[in-house]
Amino acid sequence: MRWWDIEPVLALEHELFPEDAWSPGMFWSELAHARGPRATRRYVVAETAGSGIVGYAGLAAAGGLGDVQTIAAARDQWGTGLGSRLLGDLLHHATAFECEEVLLEVRVDNTRAQKLYERFGFEPIGFRRGYYQPGNVDALVMRLHVQGLHVQGTGTHG
Repeated sequence: MRWWDIEPVLALEHELFPEDAWSPGMFWSELAHARGPRATRRYVVAETAGSGIVGYAGLAAAGGLGDVQTIAAARDQWGTGLGSRLLGDLLHHATAFECEEVLLEVRVDNTRAQKLYERFGFEPIGFRRGYYQPGNVDALVMRLHVQGLHVQGTGTHG
């Protein structure tokens, strides 16, 4: 993801997460840590020829721990494997960042995403009450041990 991707990503963000969408500043802050030799973030977008950006994902890494910051696919991409490709890219980079574990939070009412994470081997480890605001929706915290994990390429770009 580059700075010029922020506007179309925000449009998709607001469509998919109207109550708790990220602000432009949140994306700018994350991208500030995604370049150079000391990068601690990986942000990617997925595009199609006719639709432009149809998905995006981001990972933060520090001290052997990765955290999936965001992952989203346009509704017309659901069921196409795009979510799997985006998550695969993040996990590939988690190993490049030498992460031993990857954590994520997912809305308790987002069973579609939970099933995706479970297919990749994430396991539930707890809850964060009222994590998603302003709707006061709980988050399920999930963890994946990535030591020795092999992840295929993705077809996304950073």
